[in-house]
Amino acid sequence: MNDLTNKKILFIICGGISAYKSLETIRLFRKNNAEIKTIITKNAKEFVTPLSIASLSQGKVYEDLFSVENETEMDHISLSRWADVIIVAPATANTITKLSKGLSEDLASTVLLASNKQIFLAPAMNFRMWEHPSTQDNLKILKGYGYKTIGPDVGDMACGEYGEGKMSSPLHIYNQIYGFLSNQTKNKKIKALVTAGPTNEYIDPVRFISNKSSGKQGYEIAKSLHKRGFETTLISGPTNLNISENINLIKVETAEDMFRAIQDHLPTDIAIFAAAVADYKVDKKQKDKIKKKENFMINFEKNIDILNYISNHNSMRPKLVIGFAAETTNLDKNATDKLINKNCDWIIANDVSKKESGFDSDYNEVTIYYKNNHLNKEKLLLKKKSEISEEIVDRIIAQIH
Repeated sequence: MNDLTNKKILFIICGGISAYKSLETIRLFRKNNAEIKTIITKNAKEFVTPLSIASLSQGKVYEDLFSVENETEMDHISLSRWADVIIVAPATANTITKLSKGLSEDLASTVLLASNKQIFLAPAMNFRMWEHPSTQDNLKILKGYGYKTIGPDVGDMACGEYGEGKMSSPLHIYNQIYGFLSNQTKNKKIKALVTAGPTNEYIDPVRFISNKSSGKQGYEIAKSLHKRGFETTLISGPTNLNISENINLIKVETAEDMFRAIQDHLPTDIAIFAAAVADYKVDKKQKDKIKKKENFMINFEKNIDILNYISNHNSMRPKLVIGFAAETTNLDKNATDKLINKNCDWIIANDVSKKESGFDSDYNEVTIYYKNNHLNKEKLLLKKKSEISEEIVDRIIAQIH
């Protein structure tokens, strides 16, 4: 086994026959020096006892949401902040449904709703319940929120039936969580820079040219990187989006502003250029507002090509440079040309002419084009931008480690 000293794990045990497996899972984590706190739901106490959990975890077991002793310490907030990772095992069909609806009717669901940490679900239920469309739809919603699942497995069930729905083994759960925490520790030493949103290029003090980029994909990538432990800086053009205070957010407006901000935050190990930077700017911004005229001319000049500059900067080039290509036609050709011409390691391209995955959508469908990779390209099918971000970061971790 591998050491988890100084790692803090919040274990949430829900009501189901598989709750007994949670005891062995907790034992494995404690054996390897993880610090454990546990929340046990009312129904879970029908299967395991707080005393048995406390004996194995050597940590506090929490039960009631409105305990005066607990709530003076705001446990539903403090517990969600204390943990490095949260595990829900077993995650029953009922629990999955409540979480997908955003309900917070007990301590467990309230902590999960208040959490800013990675949450893992270990589903356990009858195979018919697992296969039911409502369960799968609810899981899809939770994955869109950033939840991850471990299992379930296929096997014999307590009800006497056989199929998919059996909670994963304690060892498998341990290995999955160890892998996540191990990468998180490694990633703390790695700097990542993300750009997002549009830029505004001013014509006069009140008018500018811009584009429809919402910044959502770039913000989600920054969130995913931060959650995995990377030291993350987000350089954002004008958006209405919010980001965690633990992510270093730099707000800019023009392409020139963004370029200067990027230079100020070099060197970095990873650079992900998701911003839709204006290719052109007005050659001479007017000092005063332009009054209405029958005709007037605006002359443009090229902005600096930030991606091309950074990707070809020999002394300060990040180890991994990822560019984005928002296209409306010839996706393959344009993305491949950009990959080669701008010396990127990856290009992530999407067709912004599609309404369901365009600039202002919460969903995206992208193709990743890899340099020096025999696969050359990989398509990530339509899903929420938060899920796309998780898949992108999975691949970043696989490459840099």
